[in-house]
Amino acid sequence: MAIPVFINLNMLKIYNYLNKDLILFLNAETRDQALKTMIEKVHETGKLKNELSFFNALIQREKIVSTGIGMGVSIPHAKLDGYDEFFIAIGVLQKGVDWNSLDGAPVKLIFMVGGPDDKQTEYLQILSSLTMAIKDEERRKKILTRSSPEDIIELFKAF
Repeated sequence: MAIPVFINLNMLKIYNYLNKDLILFLNAETRDQALKTMIEKVHETGKLKNELSFFNALIQREKIVSTGIGMGVSIPHAKLDGYDEFFIAIGVLQKGVDWNSLDGAPVKLIFMVGGPDDKQTEYLQILSSLTMAIKDEERRKKILTRSSPEDIIELFKAF
């Protein structure tokens, strides 16, 4: 039973969830400011129905354990009732912000994931594929040096 899940993980492409309108270059001073700015943009594109409930879901998730996974990266994520598809928003911070990360390092890259609460397998596949993609130090460095959303999306074509 584990083999089909592994095959599915390889088949899911992060690239397919990316949208140039959801890649932001941020000047945020705090975690919450970065999250709110990203959530506003996601809402503007029609991917979010309720900004406050999504923000609250992300904060509840942060209270369980920080989504600052280390390496200057955070993956805030939440599933909500009433959504049909997943999205990934990317925030590139000009200077790192404190995220209570597992390694104590400030976060410079935010990969926000949201979507339906009834597609657990796809949700876990997205998180797993995204984690694999950003483990690549060269990719993380390149993201920080790119100046356009299209250039950042290009870095995920293989994922």
